[in-house]
Amino acid sequence: MFDVLIIGGGVSGMSCALVLGSGQNKPFVSSKKIGIFTHQKASSLQEALFNNAYGIPAGTLGSELLKQSNSHLATTYPHILQIPDEKVVKIEGYYPDFKVFTNKNTYAARNLVVGIGSANTFAIEGLLHFVEPHKKALPEKQRIQLRNTDHKVTEGIYVIGTLAGWRSQLAIAAGSGASVATDILTLWNNGVQTHAHDSIR
Repeated sequence: MFDVLIIGGGVSGMSCALVLGSGQNKPFVSSKKIGIFTHQKASSLQEALFNNAYGIPAGTLGSELLKQSNSHLATTYPHILQIPDEKVVKIEGYYPDFKVFTNKNTYAARNLVVGIGSANTFAIEGLLHFVEPHKKALPEKQRIQLRNTDHKVTEGIYVIGTLAGWRSQLAIAAGSGASVATDILTLWNNGVQTHAHDSIR
């Protein structure tokens, strides 16, 4: 049983995983089991070039950033399980007992975070009734989002990045993922507002 499974290894998903990972020394996080599906062949990062993203050197390719973020997570927070080469196809159940079906395996999780982009090819069974037109994309692009309030779709299911209705900017997607990570940390801390910072002091 995972305490949280993140679906999507792009900017928002990795940002969420990194912030959750950085909370590992907090007593209410140390025993939590966290996983992330890093299947990302359709990620918009594959064709991206970054010249305007805070903290990222100009000229960085999105395809390289994808590889670097996987390595960053594996090296810095190895307790977070990366699940590559599996595509989520169906979700069943209710909080705190979800079943996640991929093209290869079945997983159990208490909380889910969904961040796989806003293409209208979204096809995860069990979430389709939350799909609505994207409110901040051009209509002709036919983008979609999952209906949510402050990233929360329903109890135990969160949505991040462009699929949450945000615009397609790296900094926005990263912030969305980090925001949900702090919401989950707060949940684990019995509702006491929480974040995770490292310091040189």
